[in-house]
Amino acid sequence: MLPRLAHARPRHRLICPTSRAVSTAPAPAPAPPTTTPPAAPPLLAADLELLLRRGHYSASTHRFHSLLPLLSHPSVLLSSALHLSRRAHPSLPTPPQPPPTTVAAAAAALSSPSSHLRLLLPSRLKGQALALPTLPLRLAMRCAAYALDAVFAQRAATFAYRGRHAAIRYLRSIPSASWFFRVAIPRQRFGPRHVRHLLDAISGKVDDPGFLEYLNELFASDAVAFELGGCELGRGLPQESELTATLVNIFFDPVDRELMAVREEVHKKNPRMKHDSVLHTPVRVYAVRYLDDILVVTSGSKMLTIEIRDRIIAVLERDLELKVDRLGSSVHSAVSEKIEFLGIEFQAVPPSVLHPPMSEKAKRARKKYLKMKAEKAQELKNARETRRKKLGLKILNHLFKRVRWGEEFQFNFQIENEVRQVFKDWAEETVAEYFKSQEHCQYWHRLLTSGDFLSLTRVRDQLPPALVDSYDKFQETLDRFLMPKRGHDMAEEEERLAEEEDEKEYEKRTVEDLTELKMRANVPIELVRKAVKLAGFTNSMGRPRPIKLLLCLDDADIIKWYAGVGRRWLDFFCCCRNFKMVKTVVSYHLRFSCFLTLAEKHECTKRQAISHFTKDLKVENDDGVAEVHFPTEREIKMMGDKNLSDPKPVDGALTMILVRLAVDDTSYPCLTHFCAKTDTVLYRIRLLQNRLNIDPLNENKWVHGLSAIHESLNKKCLPLCSMHASDLLLGKITLQDIDCTQFVDVE
Repeated sequence: MLPRLAHARPRHRLICPTSRAVSTAPAPAPAPPTTTPPAAPPLLAADLELLLRRGHYSASTHRFHSLLPLLSHPSVLLSSALHLSRRAHPSLPTPPQPPPTTVAAAAAALSSPSSHLRLLLPSRLKGQALALPTLPLRLAMRCAAYALDAVFAQRAATFAYRGRHAAIRYLRSIPSASWFFRVAIPRQRFGPRHVRHLLDAISGKVDDPGFLEYLNELFASDAVAFELGGCELGRGLPQESELTATLVNIFFDPVDRELMAVREEVHKKNPRMKHDSVLHTPVRVYAVRYLDDILVVTSGSKMLTIEIRDRIIAVLERDLELKVDRLGSSVHSAVSEKIEFLGIEFQAVPPSVLHPPMSEKAKRARKKYLKMKAEKAQELKNARETRRKKLGLKILNHLFKRVRWGEEFQFNFQIENEVRQVFKDWAEETVAEYFKSQEHCQYWHRLLTSGDFLSLTRVRDQLPPALVDSYDKFQETLDRFLMPKRGHDMAEEEERLAEEEDEKEYEKRTVEDLTELKMRANVPIELVRKAVKLAGFTNSMGRPRPIKLLLCLDDADIIKWYAGVGRRWLDFFCCCRNFKMVKTVVSYHLRFSCFLTLAEKHECTKRQAISHFTKDLKVENDDGVAEVHFPTEREIKMMGDKNLSDPKPVDGALTMILVRLAVDDTSYPCLTHFCAKTDTVLYRIRLLQNRLNIDPLNENKWVHGLSAIHESLNKKCLPLCSMHASDLLLGKITLQDIDCTQFVDVE
């Protein structure tokens, strides 16, 4: 459908929604066909920027609640967004004079999405073109996404996640998994039959024919075009629209309902037994869906898992008319096999695999560390006592001299209680430290018990009973506090207690390994190494090498590009068990590849580059202040599963290199949304698949699961200001935050 965009005639049609634009009632009520929606408050510039910058994966903010009244009238929201976007972005065409004053005229400005599309032609002859929406159309689609989310988000299933890390953390918490399978959907275009099912699902909750017709025109004009079963959804790539995630979740709602029904049936048939003396693992069904990726985990039999799989596939093929790869959707053992989901490998393992016991060498090292720690603490304590004693002697010496000189001291307050408490605390600490020594206790026990005539029987018979009882109690107290233990007796007691503790831990660990299974999430390290080699960080031997395409950039931009790739990898895989392998890749391969690239640029050795930039890759900014963009070794070492946000994958940063152009004309405005700076630098986009002449769909040459930016953006030039160029290199923003329809043509 792309070729017809060049010859498409703009169709102007008026969209006039009813007063009940969005309705949740079961049956629609009749309304006048030409009723104009009530006037809505205009959007402010801050609200418009919030619309475009707010991600689908974050929670609602306080500022966005001011836009909720507009969600009941999508046409009002679309027209307001269009008018303000033209006023906020100087590169957009000027609206006609006078500007539309009515809601109907503002809505008619976006009645034809095809007139707000720009066709990007690829750099090679056999390449595919890409239709990208302009800023007004992007704002309209974002507003439509918010309107749909306001209706369907509260009805979404709990296992339909909007963030990868939230889904991965839920999978890691699944107990006693036995079987799992992933619904394999082959790559297929979201065609007209799928659009029909999607619009039928939306029309059941949204009573607005004009809004539904607008969504249909978005698909008909290729303003919203995507493929199911691929790996491009949710990656921050420019070919993905703002509506895609919302529409995919609405489209897969029948599958979610079927999974919820299956879970309810299984849970009713297998209730949990509440008895402390019985170890019971009930049959449970767990499901996770992220856009078009579906993973089902069960703790029951294989036949039950096969039955659940058949029911889900039947819904996909019958109700949604999707093609499903039944061979790829085979049921696998969660214990003996691995399955890849969201770019991470999952497998059910015993708890001792995730938390192995300490080895003898580790125990000895820990004892040595604790001993050194105690010695250091004792040294610090002794040093404090020495300083106190010296200070006290100085004070007493000073007071003694003043008294000898005949001076008198007068105090306005009494310090007897404070002094008494200080001496009492010192005395108690001294006694406690004294009795910790076995030699001192043995000495005093020998002095107090030897040669006592009251222990003789003939003497005890002649004494009063009260005196004898007092003596016996004294002896018992003396033996309890001062009776020294033999060295070997103490060692035997400590060994016995240690053995008992080890036996209890071993019994507990054995019972957990026999009765529990926990899900382990691992990084597919072979795919990461293949991606590192494909991008040119390493040679065929796996050693770091320079990337010569980056030599034309500044030193700071080179370091920022490496830092953007490294930080995205670290943020994305931080919740994996073998995260240490990713740390090694970033800390060694990427860091030394950056050193070699800088050395190649300045025609020096690697040692000289390390000496100049230091191991932390410090670089000076325009003000002469040293900055560190690449994560330091200490920072990488301290990283862990503490990232609560949902970062974008590394695909967009790894497969794209920005090459700076030596052009004198810098009058182009920055193409980042809501940035009007004209002090810009031209960059040319170079894509990895075009440089290597590799088809991303060929998994034998490309990395499995690694998405790619559309080839039509290759060799396109974009002006960026210094701040947004730095953010794009560091991965803080993506090409979705840039107006890709305003690229500059530079020969």
